[in-house]
Amino acid sequence: MIFYLSATGNTKWAAQILADATGEELICITDSSSLSNVYKLKPGERIGFCFPVHGWRPPFLFREFVHRLRFEKPEGHYCYALCTAGDNIGESMKLLQQDLQECALRLDSCYSLIMPESYVGLPFMDVDKPEREKQKKETAARLLETFKQAIVERKKGESELVVGHWPRINSRIIGSYFLNHLVTDKPFHVETDRCTACGICARVCPVDNIEGGRGMQPTWKHTGRCLTCFACYHHCPQHAIEFGNRTQHKGQYFFK
Repeated sequence: MIFYLSATGNTKWAAQILADATGEELICITDSSSLSNVYKLKPGERIGFCFPVHGWRPPFLFREFVHRLRFEKPEGHYCYALCTAGDNIGESMKLLQQDLQECALRLDSCYSLIMPESYVGLPFMDVDKPEREKQKKETAARLLETFKQAIVERKKGESELVVGHWPRINSRIIGSYFLNHLVTDKPFHVETDRCTACGICARVCPVDNIEGGRGMQPTWKHTGRCLTCFACYHHCPQHAIEFGNRTQHKGQYFFK
């Protein structure tokens, strides 16, 4: 089985390809409220984890899910992880490995893919230019073919990760600030003159944090579950959603 979290679609694309190659079940963790957190594995079944990197860490929601996760007799099952990021991943995999210890798992191999940038929540950050976006997707597709084959063959000891120059500083210090101060839905708002009440933003929110639907202009629920993944912002066909004044005149991206 493959557990995944995705917002703008980069990780879902990769996870679906792995599911097709291995023939194993794909489970979106945001559907886990209706699922058991104790899983029974089939003989020889692999255990996969696919997630986007947020602030050089696994998203807090993904980490919470892993903390609750339990398996019946996980010993001997091949375990791997793949993450996606716009630049580098810092210590994301190291943090995931620490979390997995609680459910008696250890990663046999781990991989990262550099995908088009989608985080636009800081003044100096924007989506990639079209040529850069195209280049990243083509490179990721080639790498994923290699990673996919290694996972199918259950290769162990592989660590194909882009950790960057300052992984500990990025994940532990900057990542902590990011989680405590920048992961919030409070700055999100809709420009009512541009909104057509199509309901797309509410539909694509991975954590059901937007009150809306067709014929309704969106409002954010402030439940504390917002990932600040910008799925709502990027999918809006009218570019009517803003994050304070930090996203004005910036681009949009989602995988297609």
